[in-house]
Amino acid sequence: MTGDDFNLISGLLKERSGLVLTPDKAYLLESRLLPVARKWNRKSLAELAMALRGRPEPALVRDIVEAMTTNESFFFRDIKPFEQFKAFVLPQLLRTRAATRSIRIWSAACSSGQEPYSLAMILAEQRAQLQGWRVEIVATDLSTEILDKAQTGLYSQFEVQRGLPIQLLVKYFKQQGDRWQIDEAIRAMVQFRPFNLLDDMAPLGRFDVVFCRNVLIYFDQRTKALVLDRLSRQMAADGYLYLGGAETVLGITDKLVPLTENRGIYALASAMAPAAKLAVG
Repeated sequence: MTGDDFNLISGLLKERSGLVLTPDKAYLLESRLLPVARKWNRKSLAELAMALRGRPEPALVRDIVEAMTTNESFFFRDIKPFEQFKAFVLPQLLRTRAATRSIRIWSAACSSGQEPYSLAMILAEQRAQLQGWRVEIVATDLSTEILDKAQTGLYSQFEVQRGLPIQLLVKYFKQQGDRWQIDEAIRAMVQFRPFNLLDDMAPLGRFDVVFCRNVLIYFDQRTKALVLDRLSRQMAADGYLYLGGAETVLGITDKLVPLTENRGIYALASAMAPAAKLAVG
């Protein structure tokens, strides 16, 4: 691949998805886009790049962006955020939302659905406390193809062995041939929608909890700030934002602050005083 071809494709990816690729990641283009090239009857990435010059077909651009932005996911990834959700965030919401009896959760860049389904299983395990409550989980991703997979709730043996406790596998999944399908009741708890984090988030509405984990690491500083500022506007005044373990808001935005004793969770700076109390309570 020539430098011009790399710049063309990497520029397209940054514009359409925010993904930043440096030249040392050229191998990712090779591994992920060669199947796209074959699908479009192109023999090489050079021919694929040629097809992007001028007025490329929107479907080709979509295939390229989706191939490069579809990331690996697994159930209860890094476990601690889900333990925090169960032990800290959910009890707070049960207390602060007692009047409205309503909770909205957003799983951004949800990939193949393991994150929102993990949250749904936690909530299903707390169904007695949530009796009469309206709980909404909205899960979004840029890739329509990966969302189709997520909606089926079908996972391989390998996928269900990664992070999913055996008791939850037995309780909430049924074996379908060589794959496992999550119960219809759990699937019904999650609304999957295509969404680009670079777009206006206002139509999604306000959320009490936002999971946007392991996404910012692919963006440059300016795009990180843009996305975080927009996320902050979609959070309830006393809402919570989850980022990945290698991500932070420090030095990027002043609209969000970390909860000191709940690493990886952030609150609005405007709610700093109550957030601080919660963090040490």
